[in-house]
Amino acid sequence: MPGALQPHLVVLTNLFPHSGTPGAGMFIRARMFRVAAELPMTVVVPVPWFPLQGLIRCFVPNYRPPAPRAEVQEGIRILLPRYFSVPGLFRGLDSFFIALACLRLLQRLTREAPVNIIDAHFAYPCGHAAVLLGRWLGLPVTITMRGSEVSLSADPVRRRKIVAALNGASRVFSVSDSLRRHAGELGADTNRIRVVGNGVDLACFFPEEQAAARSRLGLPLDAPVLVSAGGLVERKGFHRVIDCLPALRERFPGLRYLVVGGPSPEGDIGARLKQQVASLGLDGVVHFLGALPAAELRWPLSAADVFVLATSNEGWANVFLEAMACGLPVVTTDVGGNAEVVSAPHLGSIVPFADAGALTQALAEALDRDWDRQRIRDYAAANTWDSRVAVLVTEFRALARSVPAAVGASSRRLETNG
Repeated sequence: MPGALQPHLVVLTNLFPHSGTPGAGMFIRARMFRVAAELPMTVVVPVPWFPLQGLIRCFVPNYRPPAPRAEVQEGIRILLPRYFSVPGLFRGLDSFFIALACLRLLQRLTREAPVNIIDAHFAYPCGHAAVLLGRWLGLPVTITMRGSEVSLSADPVRRRKIVAALNGASRVFSVSDSLRRHAGELGADTNRIRVVGNGVDLACFFPEEQAAARSRLGLPLDAPVLVSAGGLVERKGFHRVIDCLPALRERFPGLRYLVVGGPSPEGDIGARLKQQVASLGLDGVVHFLGALPAAELRWPLSAADVFVLATSNEGWANVFLEAMACGLPVVTTDVGGNAEVVSAPHLGSIVPFADAGALTQALAEALDRDWDRQRIRDYAAANTWDSRVAVLVTEFRALARSVPAAVGASSRRLETNG
């Protein structure tokens, strides 16, 4: 029966954890592997490549880390085709090269299941590539907007392709309403965009006893402690928090600041942050803990009093809910979907972006305030992955039912003619 048709998802994303970059795109994996518990799935991760790019790693060690061709995670195939990409050149063609590199692979995958839905993450480049592939192969396409669309749309070429992707997809999801509104401002049809935020895993994120957490990290039991977590990149704003510390220490002399994170595909400003700490005389105040697996992140969160992220752009930051699940109030900037997560005064505070005075004052007030941490945890518990995944699975099944029985015929013709 048509209603019993099970979609086989092909998740297309250039940001996903694998043995080459184990910390990349964990938020995509968390979301889609939960969907995979309900629906069959294959993950396709296009990897940028050009001849002799390995030589660049002699000078920039973290540049495009080597990646496998394929691997299996929790029983799910991860396929990593290479696509042509020269640094700084022809970046407006990335989506075309991704589509070209994935064409034969997706032709093979469409033969393995009765229906495929190409589920792309980020409107560009993978969203636009997915729309091209969907057109060539006769397959429906979904796109999830995650936040990079804001910065990428500043470039006219990419902006046109973002809009073309959003209007060409069968269904669009957005992790926040602010992103949905941004898409409308660009010219996309917002009536076709459904907001489905990210969630939190309460089995992974829960409060440990603070004294035990501080002892584990070698922190004083009576010190006021701030914590931030994310890739060590400009956008996340660790440097903005560090700039506030001298003024905060006048009021809180024993203050400590925990920085959890490491290099990411966006870059690495770790050395710059350490230089900033040294120049401000904050050695011993700022603790760089490095990148931690999700199962370990609850320890620094439990050791802290307040979570802070002075970010310049976010779609929906999972780490806010992860911090709240550990009982932490959140101080963050009024950008992207931040105010949609930190949506009430009992959860934390929102400050104007790049206002150092407002950020310093908000952090001081947060450290002084007696928070109802159980109420904060209850809010996180109401935003688990289960409710999000149920919406996505329903949408995917509805889309599969709407696909004609002949779907994939065009891909088989391409295979035959090729």
